[in-house]
Amino acid sequence: MARPIQAIDVHAHFGRYRTAPPSELQEALYSGEAQLVLDRARKAHTCLTIVSPLEGLRPRLANDPVSANVHASELVARVDGLMHWVIVDPLRPETFEQAQDMLGRPKCAGIKVHPEEHGYRIAEHAEAIFRFAADRRAVIQSHSGEQNSMPEDFVRFADRYPEATLILSHLGCGWDGDLSHQVRAVQASKVGNLYTDTSSAKSITSGLLEWAVAQIGASRILYGTDSPLYFAPMQRARVERADISEADRRLILRDNALRILGLRPSKRR
Repeated sequence: MARPIQAIDVHAHFGRYRTAPPSELQEALYSGEAQLVLDRARKAHTCLTIVSPLEGLRPRLANDPVSANVHASELVARVDGLMHWVIVDPLRPETFEQAQDMLGRPKCAGIKVHPEEHGYRIAEHAEAIFRFAADRRAVIQSHSGEQNSMPEDFVRFADRYPEATLILSHLGCGWDGDLSHQVRAVQASKVGNLYTDTSSAKSITSGLLEWAVAQIGASRILYGTDSPLYFAPMQRARVERADISEADRRLILRDNALRILGLRPSKRR
């Protein structure tokens, strides 16, 4: 058998998933420290996982992205196989200062934003985020598909700041039940700096990934698992067994991330 493609997972987390009110079972199942994330990545033939710390996102509206960013940066610096996204919360100006520093570090992939967990509408705060990212030619990864983060609300800002690159996470996620939001936003982009990833549970819907490839091309889709919330080998299997070409599979699992993030393939990749 051919050697499996060594994937790059652009959407994962680590740490404790906290709920409000507390749910002991949900917190236990959704949480996972770095070693668990790496163990599952190996089972999914993944050589590099890009994480953001759950403590900077959960619980909703009561998280601490500032200390979480410090923790993530220190962790990935000493752990092989991990990079991280620096969380930017426009309601916390100090996170912009952290990003200014961390984006220059070799294991920081770009900026993570999450309008839902931080409690703001992207339409009201995207200008500052995109201007900051464009000035640094940074990649933004954003949660998308819920009421504060509808994919179509990002498009005009991405068009206004072509120096920034945006990954609209969670292919198929839509609070209204519409599976097409991320794909339609990528299609609406005038300058081609919008992408989506496979990190939604909805992405395993029968035919959805194949439809997305037909609509926007595999070059606009990246591999993400949302590990440890989801079981990474299951997310890998959906791409591995998709009814798409081997060339498209390689783009999704690996080559798009290498290109967009400016990574150099190593022997392990």
